[in-house]
Amino acid sequence: MSEHLKPIKHPQGDLFVCDITDVILKDDLASMEHPFYSLSKKPDRDPRRYEWKGQWIEFRPSIKGMPTIYDKDLIIYAISQLIAGMKEGRAISKRVLIDPYAFLVFTQRGVGGRDYDALCDSLDRIDGTRFRTNILFEGTRTDEWMGLIDGAKMKTDDRTGKVKSLELKLSDMVVSSVEEMNVLTLHRDYFRLSRPIERRIYEIARKAVGQDESWAFLMTTLHHKSGSKGTLREFRRQMKPIIEGDYLPDYMIVYDETADLVTFINRNTMPRNRDKAEADARAILQRLSPDSFDAARDAAPGWDVHHLADTFAAWWGRIGKPVPRNPDALFLKFCTTWQSRNGNPS
Repeated sequence: MSEHLKPIKHPQGDLFVCDITDVILKDDLASMEHPFYSLSKKPDRDPRRYEWKGQWIEFRPSIKGMPTIYDKDLIIYAISQLIAGMKEGRAISKRVLIDPYAFLVFTQRGVGGRDYDALCDSLDRIDGTRFRTNILFEGTRTDEWMGLIDGAKMKTDDRTGKVKSLELKLSDMVVSSVEEMNVLTLHRDYFRLSRPIERRIYEIARKAVGQDESWAFLMTTLHHKSGSKGTLREFRRQMKPIIEGDYLPDYMIVYDETADLVTFINRNTMPRNRDKAEADARAILQRLSPDSFDAARDAAPGWDVHHLADTFAAWWGRIGKPVPRNPDALFLKFCTTWQSRNGNPS
């Protein structure tokens, strides 16, 4: 399998991904639309619009085109930094400071001048592309204009030309996806997949199969979900080496030519305990009542109670106990203990 993947340039840890369109629209539209990121290596400047049951979303690329699936690496990296900090007890911030060299190493890229130039191009596409969506509530339509990031700042040594630091200001939407843990862990070989279609197919399988044994798609459905602009015939040609090479991380692929059915089968290589812990944490957060947050503010004055809830849920998921049906009392006790140990925030 490894001969089909790019060589490992640098060791790396875990990483996370969120699908932006799933975060925006949690209804059936999320399972129907194409991805936000372009699979083309050439500038993709075509706007896109998707509609479902009165909801719609439009993507409007800049002059440099839509963000590519390689540009997505920057968002993945920023999210991984937020989640790592959250697990260490740090509050989630919209501003994420990134070491450009560490990012290039983490994503298995080179560290030469061209690689830093490509990073700037990624920022241009991510920052330049906006999307607009409608929200319907009680007969009133609210239009919102949004982006993946609200800005970026890069510092460069004027003498050497070396990029020293990069600060991203993530949009509320991306930060919300982290707070709600609408993310999935990716296999560390994700960055070793050399073609855009390979990365997208892996993402589809990761979301569809998860920890289950398998999941099947008609080839026409997979083509639609991939976001490929090529014909179905071209898509079949692209899928053939992926199926025959059997190198996709986490999942093997079986193709039934008669039924035109593509089945992803779990290789059981994912860390189940960690995924279960994250699922348990999400379940706990969903069961906390609004009243418990009011009580938490009294128990831990000055602290961000939503951050405390995330910390509590993550901790409970890690210790491996069953998800409580009514976690409010446990959460309040956690807040009381937190306040006694940490005092008031400075």
